[in-house]
Amino acid sequence: MKITVFTSNQPRHLNLIDRLSEIADECYAVVETNTVFPGQVSDFFQKSEIFQQYFSNVVESEKQIFGSIRFSENVHNLIIKSGDLNQIERSVLEPALDSDIYVVFGASFIKGWLIDHLVKNNAINIHMGISPYYRGSSCNFWSLYENNPHLMGATIHMLSKGLDSGDILYHVAPTTLNCSNPFDFTMMSVKSAHESLVQRISNGEINKYIPVKQEADLEILYTKNSDFTDDVAKEFLDRNLTISEISNMINEKKGLIEFVNPFYYE
Repeated sequence: MKITVFTSNQPRHLNLIDRLSEIADECYAVVETNTVFPGQVSDFFQKSEIFQQYFSNVVESEKQIFGSIRFSENVHNLIIKSGDLNQIERSVLEPALDSDIYVVFGASFIKGWLIDHLVKNNAINIHMGISPYYRGSSCNFWSLYENNPHLMGATIHMLSKGLDSGDILYHVAPTTLNCSNPFDFTMMSVKSAHESLVQRISNGEINKYIPVKQEADLEILYTKNSDFTDDVAKEFLDRNLTISEISNMINEKKGLIEFVNPFYYE
């Protein structure tokens, strides 16, 4: 089995590459790079004291669950700057375009001939958030910010030309076990998504699902990167939510939503 993944360069993205390479005979990874020091270096997120404080928590939880940045073994890597993907000529990507499985996770918005190729070949997108309720950027942050941790997790759906709008294959619900804080729980959502996809690709279950169309009228919030500001981050940090509080909110609200072909990570 040959797998191609379009992703980014943080430890959580490298983890997906490593896990997919373990079940593939051949694995190609197109890796778009951002700074690995968010908050300290102005990039996808701005540089500020509040963002440094916020992202120090993110980085610590990510390191605890996924390890540090590292070399990937037994993988054909193509490293490019984030945002350059749509400028790459087809001939450059050609070796990665005849795969059995295509996965997109944390890549920039894909357009043109490449999105046509991926949609035609049933590419799978990992959306960190429960669609159609939360769509856009940093969805798991916003669901927790709005006291909706029962809507934290991931949506595994068919890639489409619209952002996070493809037909749903299944939803992923993480566990609060072994989590010490909200940042751990957010990263556990990512790990849950990775493990579910690797398992369901390996056993062929991924091919048995009938994709379910997203109901646009169920959308609660659509967010952009610009919505995540210093003030929002500071307000969240000041709340100092505990895992017990998050677990209680999940237990109170989890029956309100019916997940599609759910994967519960424990």
